[in-house]
Amino acid sequence: MEASRRVSLLLLAIIGCCACWGCRAQIPIPARTDGFVYGRKLPAWGETVVVEAFFDPVCPDSRDAWPALKKAVEHYGSRVSVVVHLFPLPYHSYAFIACRSIHTANKLNPSFVYPLLEKFFKYQHHITNLQEGYYNQPTFTKSRATVVDEITKNLVVPIIGETNLAAYKAGFNDSQSDQAARISFKNGCARGVTGTPYFFVNGIPINDSGSPLTYKYWISILDPLVGKM
Repeated sequence: MEASRRVSLLLLAIIGCCACWGCRAQIPIPARTDGFVYGRKLPAWGETVVVEAFFDPVCPDSRDAWPALKKAVEHYGSRVSVVVHLFPLPYHSYAFIACRSIHTANKLNPSFVYPLLEKFFKYQHHITNLQEGYYNQPTFTKSRATVVDEITKNLVVPIIGETNLAAYKAGFNDSQSDQAARISFKNGCARGVTGTPYFFVNGIPINDSGSPLTYKYWISILDPLVGKM
């Protein structure tokens, strides 16, 4: 019994050490800050109000949240900066592939990012009544290769153009796009993001994250902050 007890204690100690080591594992640090700045403006921390939005390109709530936030940002001009972080939800079919496609397009030209993100959103809206596309059930019988090919043809090429197609395919199959999408997801997890859309203003989470916020709601948050600048 004593020997058995010692073995059990040793196993518990080993498991405990492994758990502590796992908790201390360093999240990969990207060469540049994660996220895409809207309007190609640099987020001037401390000089502008910075809104961070975590979006899943194939999430209907992310799609519905973007127009109001975009309108509010444009209302304030240079006084408000917006950074969108991609956060592929594991229960949305091909969300990770969608995020990889945006990271790949960014490597070709950063100006492709928001047109492509909005293309995903518009395509979602278009397919709602057609029951097609890349959101869960409609892709159930499709292979990964088929979906990647359809996304490239239907969404990516209209944004980047045929001349960039070969470079895009090479970039998409490169490990860097996979790593970039993983870092985006881990960044969200590290900051407590549990779903999309999820918002931070000047680094502070917004309590009503998780559902689309109205333009009026954004104005009520941003007006007092912009007024204090």
